[in-house]
Amino acid sequence: MTSRKVSDLQAKDCILIGAGGHARVIQELAELCGANILGVCDPKFQGERDQLWHGLEVLGGDEYLSEVSPEKVLLLNGIGMMPGNRVRQVVFERFAEMGFCFPPLVHPFAWLSPYACISDGVQLIAGAVVQPGASIGTNTIVNTRSSIDHDSQLGAHCHLAPGATLCGDVRIGDGSFVGAGATVTQGISVAPQTFIKAGSLTTRDVL
Repeated sequence: MTSRKVSDLQAKDCILIGAGGHARVIQELAELCGANILGVCDPKFQGERDQLWHGLEVLGGDEYLSEVSPEKVLLLNGIGMMPGNRVRQVVFERFAEMGFCFPPLVHPFAWLSPYACISDGVQLIAGAVVQPGASIGTNTIVNTRSSIDHDSQLGAHCHLAPGATLCGDVRIGDGSFVGAGATVTQGISVAPQTFIKAGSLTTRDVL
């Protein structure tokens, strides 16, 4: 698994995709990481410009990005993820195929071990903890105060919701959603596209 340095944020301007609640979190997170955000794109803004969204210039809908060179800007995925909803993944894959890059974002008040590995588009929100030997796949959200312990693997396009805990040596398959406050105990494997309910305790493999 390769990882992109967070410092890449300061090498290029950024455009935020999405204009919902998660996008507001990502706007602040990216700004704290030193990003310069040119504006925001969302389908609901198609054909609309000359206005502001939470201080950001509205650039229009997705059609705006067809006019932008992927070599000149980075994209920030402000689309959240709920169980069974693949919109975030579809948008990420669409623009990645066009050549755009999504830098990882690590909040100043998150802990990312230097011995852990994160991939493009990963978002570590305030209070998140990622311990040594852990790895996080492409476009995954590690939300507020959630934690990933040693040597665990969280797949691509997943969402670890606020307060969720992965103990050591846990394996979470691609596209899975671990609900708020849920705990997955040590050594457990979870199949791709799995929904683990909020507040639950998982002590057996989910295959």
